[in-house]
Amino acid sequence: MKTLLLTGFEPFLDFPINPTKQIVKELNGKELNGYRIKGRILSVDYSKSGREILEHIHDVEPDAVISLGLAAGRYKMTPERIAINCNESNERDNEGNTPEGDPIQEEGPDGLFSTLPIKSFVEDLQSRGFPAEVSNTAGTYLCNHVMYQALYHFHVNHQHIPSGFVHIPASHELAIQHGKLPSWSQKDLTDAVKHIIQLMP
Repeated sequence: MKTLLLTGFEPFLDFPINPTKQIVKELNGKELNGYRIKGRILSVDYSKSGREILEHIHDVEPDAVISLGLAAGRYKMTPERIAINCNESNERDNEGNTPEGDPIQEEGPDGLFSTLPIKSFVEDLQSRGFPAEVSNTAGTYLCNHVMYQALYHFHVNHQHIPSGFVHIPASHELAIQHGKLPSWSQKDLTDAVKHIIQLMP
């Protein structure tokens, strides 16, 4: 059986709940579409998260990687098209870091495209009644950082491992605690992730 590395993040900023963490915990160890899912939670820390995902790739030796991140304020499931070689944020990570445009990899290309079937993800989710669209920017916060690190690893090692990033909306639970955020039920968020896993080659 093939192995899928599924990652999420710990809570961060003023979001006391991270629904990606709950999805990863629920799906860890499950079998879907010929994949056994290995779920891992990443730090919201520029100095750690990139190293952590590479350690998980080394340990798990996955046949595919899907990383999840919270995009509070978005109301659609948004697979990311590209990661850019840039760390920059006005918002602190959980350790107080605020990088100012530093490259993620000094010798890396400016951008790396997702190798996940992102258009198929969107078409399938829409057909099931889940709002979804391809996103052309993963930002420059930790989500972009993690996406780039994984793609760069496979790129320089000439490994054809499907890898990429999917942003999800807030859960109802988070929206209630936070205030004014569009949200989905935690069940719908988890079900949508299950559906995209079913489309993995």
